[in-house]
Amino acid sequence: MSNPLCQNVAQERFNMTMTNVTDNQLELGFNGIQPRPNTARREGRIARAGWWFTQMRDIVERAMDWEAAGAPRPEQIWIPGANREVKV
Repeated sequence: MSNPLCQNVAQERFNMTMTNVTDNQLELGFNGIQPRPNTARREGRIARAGWWFTQMRDIVERAMDWEAAGAPRPEQIWIPGANREVKV
């Protein structure tokens, strides 16, 4: 390893491996900025959901009553040994 760049890369890789091996907890912060609550976004989402469910209730109220379907047509079944071949 005569090339200094290779030595730097090897040292960085070693450092990253050793950092990952330790069981220290990583701390993430907001640099002193307090996160703001998402109340406006949440209220908008609730309003849209309310609108959607109101629309669905209206559609159900306006739905037509359908008569039950009649009896199905007879099913054609395959009878074993009843097939015929036409030879020309």
